[in-house]
Amino acid sequence: MNLYRGCSHGCIYCDSRSSVYQMNHEFEDIEVKENALDLLKKSLKNKRQKVMIGTGSMADPYMPIEKGLEYTRSALKLIYKYGHGFTCITKSDLILRDIDLLKKINENTKAVVQMTLTTSDEELCRILEPNVCTTKRRAEVLKRLNENNIPTVVWLCPILPFINDNEKNINQILDYCIESDVKGIICFEMGMTLRDGNRQYFYKKLDEDFPGVKEKYITHFKSNYHIPSPNNAKLMKIFNKRTSDAGIMNNASEIFNYLYEFPDKNTTKQSVLF
Repeated sequence: MNLYRGCSHGCIYCDSRSSVYQMNHEFEDIEVKENALDLLKKSLKNKRQKVMIGTGSMADPYMPIEKGLEYTRSALKLIYKYGHGFTCITKSDLILRDIDLLKKINENTKAVVQMTLTTSDEELCRILEPNVCTTKRRAEVLKRLNENNIPTVVWLCPILPFINDNEKNINQILDYCIESDVKGIICFEMGMTLRDGNRQYFYKKLDEDFPGVKEKYITHFKSNYHIPSPNNAKLMKIFNKRTSDAGIMNNASEIFNYLYEFPDKNTTKQSVLF
């Protein structure tokens, strides 16, 4: 489900800016789906088979507008009420506001929080992801979730060529993940994607904050969609070894199967507390 359309986090690399999604308003001007909760309630109420409900692939469900509207929190209440599971992708510490509901869902069925980590450099993070909490704070959120027995998965991406594709960054992010006891880390490879819409915005931001780097992208990658880091092989070797040694899932297919699988709990019950 997508309760919002657009995002105010300001991440300079965001694929959701791409023209393919046909967003006909300013990306930072958030569109709210006013009847989303009614539709969700109707769908969950009539659905016999229990499933995992996911959100966050197109717009972060915990961007600042959620503080006042509480659409995501209301959706969590419905998901718990009707006995389904929940997973989301976010970069925001606002998710801790709803830790009470996440715990109830996880005790009843399953709740998994997915969090994106891109750079361990706090100053660089404020440039790449200017309107959201930094990576260090997200690592604290992961630890807090772990303390409350809520499983977590990290998206290690994007790794931007000539910017954060270095061993120090990857090792520090992996340190955060290991310390937080994450269940899995999704990393297809070290790099990013660019297509019409987000490419123009990304290049504009490169000119503003990383003079000369745009020219490197044009020279090395031309107009390709797939933008692999020149350091991919070396960094993936580090990623695979450290995650395997720590017992962290690193196969994307295995992790997706885990995220989508609804648990078969004999104790699952529909608890109506709201």
